[in-house]
Amino acid sequence: MRGPVAPPQVPLAASRGEVFADLVQDSVERLERRWPQLADIDFLVLDVPRPAAPAEAWNDETVPLGGTVPSREGRRGRVVVYRRPVEIRTKGRDERAALVHEVVVEQVAELLGLTPETVDPRYGED
Repeated sequence: MRGPVAPPQVPLAASRGEVFADLVQDSVERLERRWPQLADIDFLVLDVPRPAAPAEAWNDETVPLGGTVPSREGRRGRVVVYRRPVEIRTKGRDERAALVHEVVVEQVAELLGLTPETVDPRYGED
């Protein structure tokens, strides 16, 4: 008997990008409980960072894992997490989730002008 393996509303497999975006969203939701003002910040996932200037060069040690764009002139602040650099530095889902959370905490701290330990008291404990 032939037919669908699963109902259409149930994804059979999520892409790596979708799984990564879910990790970022999980991290944001953890922080929003303590920092409701995060609702005013956009969280984005990009595959790789783009050099700010053509002469800007990175090596394995200096490729950013995340970045921020402060709010201005009616535009919301943004936190960006770069998927490929994070994936390359992690081996499994748990390690990746921990690094994603660390990057999100660091970027939120930068936007809010706080220390990462203030944003998440468990920062750096892993």
